[in-house]
Amino acid sequence: MRLAEGIAALELALPAEAEEKLAGYLALLVKWNRTYNLTAIRDPEEMVTHHLLDSLSVLQLIEKSALAGRQDISLADVGSGAGLPGLVLAIARPAWRITSIEAVEKKVAFQRQAKIELGLANVSIHYARVEGVAETFTDTISRAFASLADFVRFAGHLSSRLWAMKGVYPADEVAMLPAGWRLVASHVLSVPGLGAERHLLQLERT
Repeated sequence: MRLAEGIAALELALPAEAEEKLAGYLALLVKWNRTYNLTAIRDPEEMVTHHLLDSLSVLQLIEKSALAGRQDISLADVGSGAGLPGLVLAIARPAWRITSIEAVEKKVAFQRQAKIELGLANVSIHYARVEGVAETFTDTISRAFASLADFVRFAGHLSSRLWAMKGVYPADEVAMLPAGWRLVASHVLSVPGLGAERHLLQLERT
């Protein structure tokens, strides 16, 4: 799947420089991955589908929900790894304030280099465990970070709206949500070129 085709399939309107910056991010990820093993996926085309387009697939859902509340979006990306989805969303939406939280040093080093090379002025990167972060945000997202219960336990203090990117719908995890939190919506994601189930779960504090 080519990046431009995937963006068109998602029906996204991105800033003029976004596609070039996304390609730059991909090139950096491929380069760093050879030495630092940031992702198990090695093939650049697979990275486009599994990482870039997967991250972009949540953009409109978050945008619609947050802007319905007339809020400027400040998004924390918890356990962000190589900056997914946070850095990708930062490129796609320069007006959003993105804070990336990651506890693995080599992944933080990659993100900092990407921020510099791509000129991502709207990104802050924290080398920290999420439970030690004291800031608050309009929204918090995780991608393959933890169970829903642990996500709420570790990151629930960051914002009253959490977004969990999942594969198959995690019915058992939903049933185990801690008191004080509820599932507001489960959105089926259609990621171009990815033949697998993907869901975005929207959780809110009651």
